[in-house]
Amino acid sequence: MSQLSLSAAVGLLLRRDLVLAYRRRAELANPILFFVLITALFPLGIGADPVLIAKVGPGILWVAALLASLLSLDAMFRSDFEDGSLEQFMLSAQPVSMLVLAKVFAHWLVTGLPLLLVAPLLALFVNLPTDALGVLLLSLLLGTPVLSLIGAVGVALTVGLRKGGVILSLLVLPLYVPVLIFGADAVQTAVVGIPATAQISFIAAMLALALALAPMAAAASLRISLS
Repeated sequence: MSQLSLSAAVGLLLRRDLVLAYRRRAELANPILFFVLITALFPLGIGADPVLIAKVGPGILWVAALLASLLSLDAMFRSDFEDGSLEQFMLSAQPVSMLVLAKVFAHWLVTGLPLLLVAPLLALFVNLPTDALGVLLLSLLLGTPVLSLIGAVGVALTVGLRKGGVILSLLVLPLYVPVLIFGADAVQTAVVGIPATAQISFIAAMLALALALAPMAAAASLRISLS
């Protein structure tokens, strides 16, 4: 990899992760099925009142998306750690933070993007008004990459542990809370007919901050885990 340009190395790594994800199609479907099941079953638990379902719908969708994203986090670096590829990444001449960013983008493509695509259908389950659908999609488009970026730091810290799933959840869930709050509140605000510009701006700011800091933090965490 040292003889490749940075763009070529990132492109090859991105392609490799997408091919591996395609070969594990059963695992790829788990977050989507989890998202669908939570959203579909939650109204059955709170009753059939359409007004109540519409009121809590934005929170249901965002909690389901957050948990679905968390479900697939551990696999981001796990296979690379087990087959030794991760050590090669750390020894390459390319910036590790950029390689981490490529893996995060691959994770979002196979997890966050499918959630974004099925969200309009699931919005019907929670009686979400069509006027708020655009805000829901925009909040997920900006928020799900933040979940992947924050999760990458937690995965990097726990990749060397045999059973790091519980620790990973404890690490990243508190950091997910601001994204959940602003994402759900943006949709809820749009439901009542108020512009959600402020909430969307906060999520966009969190995305910009995560893009700037999370890859470097994840790269440093990987060095700690492999040392």
